[in-house]
Amino acid sequence: MGISGFGGVMPHSRRVLVDRRRWLTDRQFTELLSLGQTLPGPNAVNMAAILGDRFQGWPGAVIAVFALVSAPLAVVLMLAQAYAHLVHSVPLARALTGVAAAAAGLILATGGRLALRMDREAWSWSLLVLTFLAVFVGRLPLLWVLLVLGPIGLGLGWLSVRREDRASRPEVAP
Repeated sequence: MGISGFGGVMPHSRRVLVDRRRWLTDRQFTELLSLGQTLPGPNAVNMAAILGDRFQGWPGAVIAVFALVSAPLAVVLMLAQAYAHLVHSVPLARALTGVAAAAAGLILATGGRLALRMDREAWSWSLLVLTFLAVFVGRLPLLWVLLVLGPIGLGLGWLSVRREDRASRPEVAP
C-alpha cells in the first residue's frame, strides 16, 4: 500500500479497504480517517496502526505501520540523495510544481468522495462548512479549530448514534 499509493495513499487505501477487499464500509473508513486525523502523526500511519490492532492486536499494528512506511522511506532517502545533486535544476523545479498540483488534486478528490458519502444530517454538513470557513477563509490555526469543533463533532456524533440505536430497538409492551 505504501509504495503503490506513494504521494497520496488515502485514495488508494480507500479503494482497497472499502471497494476491493470490503474490510470496511464507507462509514467505517470515514470514521477511521477522522480518528486518524485527530491523533498526532500522519493520517495513513495512524489508520494502519488502528487497523492492524483491530485485526491482529499490537503485533498487527506494528507490522502494518512497518509495512506502510518502510518502502516509501527507502524511496524518499534515494530521492533525497538525487535532489541534493539536482537542487538548482530548472526542469526539476517545474516537475515538482506539477507533482504538487497532482498531490493537491488527490487530496481534493478524496475529500470530495468522503463528503459525498457523509451522513445527510444537518449537523455534519454544518461542521464541514464551519471547518472550511474557519481554516480557509478565517485562516485560523487548524489545531484551534480542531480543539473547538472536534469535541462538538464527537458529541453530536455520539448523540446521533444513540438516536439511531433507540430507533432501531423494538419497543417492549408493558
